[in-house]
Amino acid sequence: MSVLVIEIISLTTSLSSIQLANPFILASGVMDEDAGSMKRILDNGAGAVVTKSIGLQPRTGHPNPTFVELDHGLLNAMGLPNPGIKAFCTELEDIKSEQAIIIGSIFGSNEQEFISLACQMQDHGASAVELNLSCPHAKGYGLELGQDPEEIKIITQEVKQHVTIPVFVKLSPNVNDICILAKAAESAGADGIVAINTVKAMKIDIETKTPILSNKIGGYSGEAIKPIGVRNVYDLYSTIAIPLIGVGGISSGKDAIEYFMAGASAVQIGSAIYTEGITIFSKLAKEVTSWMHEHDYTDISELIGVSHS
Repeated sequence: MSVLVIEIISLTTSLSSIQLANPFILASGVMDEDAGSMKRILDNGAGAVVTKSIGLQPRTGHPNPTFVELDHGLLNAMGLPNPGIKAFCTELEDIKSEQAIIIGSIFGSNEQEFISLACQMQDHGASAVELNLSCPHAKGYGLELGQDPEEIKIITQEVKQHVTIPVFVKLSPNVNDICILAKAAESAGADGIVAINTVKAMKIDIETKTPILSNKIGGYSGEAIKPIGVRNVYDLYSTIAIPLIGVGGISSGKDAIEYFMAGASAVQIGSAIYTEGITIFSKLAKEVTSWMHEHDYTDISELIGVSHS
C-alpha cells in the first residue's frame, strides 16, 4: 500500500526576536496611516506592516504635484506628510488587539526626537521601530542624517538605550558605500538593516521645460530599482551579521527569491500594491511556495544568502 507524503513548506522567518509567519512585509508609506487599512493588508496575507513614517508633529508635506507614474516605476516627493505621533498612537491602539506585528517607522531631526518617537511607538504597541534615515526628499530629515556614519551610530545607540523592542535602520542607496553605514548601525546595536529606500531621481516636462514634481527631486521606486536593491543586500550580507530586510521592485515570487538568495530574511512590498493590488502578499506566498516545492526546498531559511556559496 502506497503512503501519501505531504511536504510541508515553511515560510516562517525571524527578524531579531520577532518571528513572522511569512517574510512579506508592507513597506512604509503605502496604506499604513490608519488601523483600518493596516488591518486590510494583514488580512490579505502580509506577515507584518510598517507604518507610515511618523514625526513628532503633524506635517503636510510638499505641495502637489508629489507623484508621477513613469514607464518602469513610480516617482514621488511626498515630503513625509503624517498626522504626528500623538494622533497616530490612537491608530496603534486600535490595531493592537489584533496581535499583529506592526513596525513603527519614525523620522526626526536629532537623536532626542528619535528617542521620543521610539518610546511612544513602543508604549502603544509597536513590535519594532524602523528608523527612517534614508528619505531623499525631506530637508533636515532622512538622508541628510543617514549619509553620516557617526549620526547613524549616535541615533541608533540612543534609541536602543531607551526601548526594548527591536530597532531596524532603513538605509539609502544614494550614498558612496552603504556597507559603512550599516556597520555603524550594527556597532550601535541595531537589530536589522532595511535596504533600500527609493533612488534619488527626477522627471522634466519638456513642453514646459520644468521639473514635474513641486520639490523637483523625488524618490524612484518600482521594478526598475530591483537590481539596485538586490546588489545592496548582497553586499551587506557579506559585511554585517544582523538580519537584512530587502526592499525595492518586488512584484513576483521570483523577485522575492532573488532578495532571499542575496541575503534578505524578509522583504518589503510598496509600489507593487499600486500595480498589483493588496492581494500581492498572498500571491507572493503562493509563488514562492510553488518555486520552493519545484526546487526541493522545505524551509525559507535554506534560501537566505545561498547565492554567496
